Amino acid sequence: MYLKRIFELHSAKPDQIVRTSQLAGIMKVSSASTTEMLIRLSKRELLTYLPYRGCRLTPEGFVNAARIKRRESLIEILLIDVIGFTGDINAAACKIEHAIDQDLELALDNMLGYPEMSPSGVKIPIIERNMEPIMNNLLPLNCLPLNSMGKIELIVMNDSEKKTFESMGIKHGAIIKNIEGNYRFNDDTLEISNSLSHKILVRVSSYFE
Repeated sequence: MYLKRIFELHSAKPDQIVRTSQLAGIMKVSSASTTEMLIRLSKRELLTYLPYRGCRLTPEGFVNAARIKRRESLIEILLIDVIGFTGDINAAACKIEHAIDQDLELALDNMLGYPEMSPSGVKIPIIERNMEPIMNNLLPLNCLPLNSMGKIELIVMNDSEKKTFESMGIKHGAIIKNIEGNYRFNDDTLEISNSLSHKILVRVSSYFE
């Protein structure tokens, strides 16, 4: 949590050190407790501690913090766009992120189509991000990568919603494209809400320019 908060503060003002009092306020702990943690993290060479001033992340600390922040963002996307979770997103993502290892992060990142922004509009860190080509992955429609096409394999809707889409030809086996952020079906733009788009699962078949 300390690394993540330091990373966030550094990203907002990269030319300044993160002050101990400022970090303590965000973490809602005393300055003494924050100082103790900063010293511990400095011994692990994750940050450089400047007594009575604050700290800066070391290169190793920056990589670790960026990875933590990326996992948090990926979980938020999973909870909101895929699962449709309406509870406390921040609290849930914070709990789950600690259980994700590098392999699970890669699988999750791949499944979501390597998103660039978090649901809150924060850029997802790309440092040491392992981006492997996506092909044949089953994704929610709203996670279909830009300039790619996929075949609908599953529509998880109630009967009324499903009949409405089927009347438009949106059914199992149909091909949908994501062209510059617009979903295209039979050369027409498909207008669909985010809440419904995550109920349509497509398998990525190819990319185009």
